[in-house]
Amino acid sequence: MKSLHRVAVSIATACKKTGVEVVTGDTKVVDRGKGDGLYINMSGIGALETTQQIHANSIHPGDIIILSGDIGRHGVAVLSARDHLDFETDIRSDCAPLNEPVLALLDAGAEIHCMRDLTRGGLATALIELSDKCGHDMIIRERSISIAPGVRGASELLGLDPLYIANEGRFIIVAPDSAASKILDVLKAFEVTRASTAIGAVSEGRGSVICETLLGQNRPLDLLTGEQLPRIC
Repeated sequence: MKSLHRVAVSIATACKKTGVEVVTGDTKVVDRGKGDGLYINMSGIGALETTQQIHANSIHPGDIIILSGDIGRHGVAVLSARDHLDFETDIRSDCAPLNEPVLALLDAGAEIHCMRDLTRGGLATALIELSDKCGHDMIIRERSISIAPGVRGASELLGLDPLYIANEGRFIIVAPDSAASKILDVLKAFEVTRASTAIGAVSEGRGSVICETLLGQNRPLDLLTGEQLPRIC
């Protein structure tokens, strides 16, 4: 019951901070050993805040790809807690509400072609899915992608690729080059998106994602054939 109370308090605190209301709830009883623990399933109901067509089909060659912060912390933090791994540095999840910066972008009238949160599958998977849907190539620069030293070290130790590690408080924006400066100005006003930066661009092609490595080589990014980490979201 103490654990349930802590979760309820955490949900209430997050809802108060973001202006979200919990309007219903449900509980389930299962046999011991068949589903021990606490499971939360939620559905969101809201209003459409813009008339812009923010969708993969709106992506065009010449668009800029903007990343809202560093990547990989959430997945590594969860893996560390699950498997009781002790790293030299404390790796904290990037989990955070994103409604404020997103609504601020819409209120500012920034032209946005597409937005996508980076959860399961990480940055690489999100870009691959968008590229496949819009039919254009996406070129990103490894040197422009921020990865915390602790995450980079843990990834090297465990043989993981940070580009595919899950995030919870990160998203990408695809927008016209002419709108990039305005978008970055808005994002940098919020703590959660203060480290936003342009990491690449969209070009003519057949729907591929290429990463320009630190060594100057072009590395094609493909969907993983299996799960890099146990499902966490």
